[in-house]
Amino acid sequence: MKHIYFTVTNDLSYDQRMHRICTSLAQNGFTITLVGRKLKTSIALQQRPFVQKRIQCFFNKSFLFYAEYNLRLFFFLSMKKMDAICAIDLDTILPCLAISKIKKVPRIYDAHEYFTELKEVRTRPFVKEIWGRIERYAVPKFSLGYTVSEGLAQAFKETYGRQYTVIRNLPKLIPAVPLLQPGKFILYQGAVNEGRCFEYLIPSMKMIKYPLVICGDGNFMQQLKELIAANGVSGKVELKGMLLPEDLRTIAQKASLGIGLAEKEGINQFHALPNKFLEYMHAGLPQIAMNFPEYKKINDRYKIAVLLDELSVDIVAASINATMENESLLIEMKSNAITAREVYNWEAEEKILLQFYQHLFS
Repeated sequence: MKHIYFTVTNDLSYDQRMHRICTSLAQNGFTITLVGRKLKTSIALQQRPFVQKRIQCFFNKSFLFYAEYNLRLFFFLSMKKMDAICAIDLDTILPCLAISKIKKVPRIYDAHEYFTELKEVRTRPFVKEIWGRIERYAVPKFSLGYTVSEGLAQAFKETYGRQYTVIRNLPKLIPAVPLLQPGKFILYQGAVNEGRCFEYLIPSMKMIKYPLVICGDGNFMQQLKELIAANGVSGKVELKGMLLPEDLRTIAQKASLGIGLAEKEGINQFHALPNKFLEYMHAGLPQIAMNFPEYKKINDRYKIAVLLDELSVDIVAASINATMENESLLIEMKSNAITAREVYNWEAEEKILLQFYQHLFS
């Protein structure tokens, strides 16, 4: 069996995309090892049909972390036998490139994001310059790869001349849940990072009578807590932190409305097809999202969301209130979401993944 190594910088526990990819490949004749990092807060890994390895670092933030982790990752991989290696995003691409050359094995780039267009990178000139140099050096050397949306695939083609396959981050299809009477609360799940528009959402809570539950963590968590305190809405906002996928699904099925806002600035935001949009759909949860190309393609076929053209505190508050008070619209979007997930699911998407790797070794 062909042995493929995948590399990430997270602690593996909550990475649903990599769980799906590695499981699909492991169940179809490949030997898979997924490598990430271990944090002080890391929970025990669940048993999966592939090998999981976590590397512990002394540094866990800033450039010192990336430098240390990439070095540790390189030396770890240098001792392993493999038939191919896949770098997940730009932050593990250099050791994967070096190892693929040393071991003379195929290398694949899995671009979850257009990394240099993330807000936390794009808005910091020095940081953007460093990652931009890495991207310009390494990405052209990865002729094989895939990304999560047609818009991002086109961006890689225009910038680097690479025709990457589109493998969307679709959830696995689980048995349909009955149309239960939801709880009267709104939900945000996913990364609590810059560019997710908490600057609009949190102040809008002063005009919204329904509570907000936030499930996730990220680089904006401290600012989020400060926003909550500054706007006096701590009684309306509950922070649940990181949750396992099955717990997230349970909460989403109980909510009335999911929230998925994003800024227009940056290729990554505008052309993304985020996990939360798809996870809400699979939970049968109506949602408010952005009128961006990838959202619109799905919403034009199945109305599962209210899409916003512009963002302001007043627009966010008015949209949430109007949607929450429109019971017939909520029922329609919930029903459409349950229908749509029969079309947009991992069982269909994994066929593209398997074809990609079977062709690689054919």
